[in-house]
Amino acid sequence: MNRWFARGVILVSMAGPLSGMALADEGSVDQAREALAKQEGDKDASRQLEEVFQAAEKNYSLQKKGSHYLLYSFDYTYTADQRLDLAITNGSVRNLDIVPSATHYFTNAFSYDFGLLDNLTVGTRIPLVVKYDTQDELSVYDFGDISFTGRWQPFAYVPGKMSTTLFGTLTSKTGVSPYEIDINEQLSTGSGYYSVGGGASLSKVLDPVVIFGSVSATYNLPVKGLQQVRGARLLTEVDPGFGLSGSAGFAYSLSYDISLSISAQLSYTDETLLSFSNGDQAVAQDQMTGFLSLSLGTRVSDTTIVNTSLGIGLTEDAPDFSLGVSLVWCPGPACAEPDHSSQGPGARERGNR
Repeated sequence: MNRWFARGVILVSMAGPLSGMALADEGSVDQAREALAKQEGDKDASRQLEEVFQAAEKNYSLQKKGSHYLLYSFDYTYTADQRLDLAITNGSVRNLDIVPSATHYFTNAFSYDFGLLDNLTVGTRIPLVVKYDTQDELSVYDFGDISFTGRWQPFAYVPGKMSTTLFGTLTSKTGVSPYEIDINEQLSTGSGYYSVGGGASLSKVLDPVVIFGSVSATYNLPVKGLQQVRGARLLTEVDPGFGLSGSAGFAYSLSYDISLSISAQLSYTDETLLSFSNGDQAVAQDQMTGFLSLSLGTRVSDTTIVNTSLGIGLTEDAPDFSLGVSLVWCPGPACAEPDHSSQGPGARERGNR
């Protein structure tokens, strides 16, 4: 009996440590599963942050080969100014008055992007412009300058590393030219000349933040054969020179589907040379434009992202402020699910949105 009692004591004493070990192993498994789930959640959060950011900052995104997306944007820009109303009689100035004026600029634009390759995306933008001048009570509704873009990613995307995208733009002069209208009776909706530009953009995801920046240069082609009456002279040629621009900012993830971005843009426009039929020339001075932009991006479904933006002019040549709303619609699985299998140039964590 003592022998059986001793065996029972031994079994009971061993059962405690064995059950503890089993519970410990089960707890370790649960912790491992939780850690893995957390890592997957972190990847999803980073990917969703990048998706919302790229929908707002188009130059930083690419389309997967064969996929496409549509973008509708509405922008309102307000520019206030002051004009001198005076008359010169017998060498003296009379009826001097300062008249406030404002220009309201509404733009509806439709953009379409298509992925030719995993690292090459082409697109176009078609603007419809409404412009109203309060002082002269003039208005116009017409097409703006249609543009064509290409974006290329020369290096394979590596999660956690800096992403580089090169881009080029060709802008037409389909809008109403300011050099082919009666400047006292009409308003323009375009620049009046063709332009070509290119640049590079950089971005990096540091969850929950995306940092980004870009630089670009634009060359504006001269316009000849004009016949615009300006006072007592006839304008025949315009040489608009070149432009430079740069921007930098960051986007912060407020949640899995909402991000807030803040950026600053600085643009320089070279002086414009005006030539007249009598041999005279006039120079429109160069301009420096600074702008501070705040944008809120919200994913409302797997294929739709809505962006709202506010811009504030920082320099004298910049508009006073602007408001914008854009709707990005990206049909197909390429926008809802990322493709991690693509390892060629331009492969993105989100499958080249």
